[in-house]
Amino acid sequence: MSKPSLPRGTRDFGPETMAKRTFILQQITSVFKKFGFLPIETPTLENLSVLMGKYGEEGDQLLFKVLNSGNFLSQVDPLDYAGGAKKILPKIAEKGLRYDLTVPFARFVSMHRNELAMPFKRYQIQPVWRADRPQRGRYREFYQCDADVVGTDSLLCEADIVLMLHEIFDKLGLGNFIIKINNRKILTGIAEVIGKPGREAELCVAIDKLDKIGQDKVEEELIEKGFEKSHIQALQPIFKLDLGDESSFQSLRDWLSASPVGLQGIAELSHVWQLVKASGIENPKIQLDVTLARGLSYYTGAIFEVKALDVAMGSISGGGRYDNLTGSFGLPGVSGVGISLGVDRIFDVMEELQLFPSSAMQSTQVLLTSMDEASFLACLPLAKQLREQGLATEVYPDTVKLKKQLDYANKKQIPFVIVVGSDEIAAQQWSLKNMQTGEQSRGDLSTLISLIQSAHVTE
Repeated sequence: MSKPSLPRGTRDFGPETMAKRTFILQQITSVFKKFGFLPIETPTLENLSVLMGKYGEEGDQLLFKVLNSGNFLSQVDPLDYAGGAKKILPKIAEKGLRYDLTVPFARFVSMHRNELAMPFKRYQIQPVWRADRPQRGRYREFYQCDADVVGTDSLLCEADIVLMLHEIFDKLGLGNFIIKINNRKILTGIAEVIGKPGREAELCVAIDKLDKIGQDKVEEELIEKGFEKSHIQALQPIFKLDLGDESSFQSLRDWLSASPVGLQGIAELSHVWQLVKASGIENPKIQLDVTLARGLSYYTGAIFEVKALDVAMGSISGGGRYDNLTGSFGLPGVSGVGISLGVDRIFDVMEELQLFPSSAMQSTQVLLTSMDEASFLACLPLAKQLREQGLATEVYPDTVKLKKQLDYANKKQIPFVIVVGSDEIAAQQWSLKNMQTGEQSRGDLSTLISLIQSAHVTE
């Protein structure tokens, strides 16, 4: 018998982990709803024609392709093998696992355009899959939490993203973070002023690795892609510009003065800064970073990335504006902007910083214990009344020693135990034990319910 195992880059989640993940999702969802976003879901499988070509060449390589059912080689001609994987793939695989939630969302909008009120604001929380090399903070299966707006090019949407991120991380207790912002138009302008117009995609792929591989390696990669030393020399200001707020915009304007599209990108970011300030948020944690590129090829405007500053971890959130994505599905001219939060990385950061409240791990609030068959039966109507009052309640299923039942409560972090015995049944007065303080009380059920509810409110 083979030893059970998991594919690399995937994980099981036990009850404690799921309770913490649920806590994260609840905080995120509550903020999404406050800003007017509605939930949707899309299938795990998408046609490869939907997915391919939306993430750049590297992204296409990371797509999990699903073999056609049955004899998947039936359409392959022996001569096709000489053409390699690109020749064979369309004949053996028509579907793939979704790589992110944005492209499926664009497909959804295109297919349901007549049913949606525009602008359409949606949030979506589902797993995605990437054939990446597993490492800390990077998995092959992970959840994304997306919020997107389509049908408007208003920069208020970008400002709302900044506000939502502040509120979400405040709710999670993760206060030391920075939102880095750039604009793809600025990167297009940089490609123009260094003498490589139209090559911004390759420039972005290389620059996006700056944090990981450093300036020298980025320059080497660009040389390999056909950039000359003169282009690299002209690119040097990007490595020297200070990260910052509006004070950095003027230096950027001076550098990109010959690029109208670059100046447009700067103007858009400047307006986002103004809208965020006008919203009343104090000391917004936003930073201009012209080296921020994000590798996904569909971004056309603002791009975002969030980093937690107390932990050595990659970005915990990212996103941007995409003006042409729905056009590939027959719906041109629909602009969209969105943000994706990486639940798994947020979990790892919060775990390392011990930010989860004890209440996040608590499911059952009250455990009813019994000494014999009569007290066990007496527990059942009590449990019904407790649940009707909104208290999560369990009846211990076996009549065993009280110590074993109390050990169970401690292990599950159940804060209250009601002891039901023959004396309690006769008097209709129940014994309540606070498992956190050891304090014991006695009274009728309504009195105990009030004690439990008041204790829950003050926690």
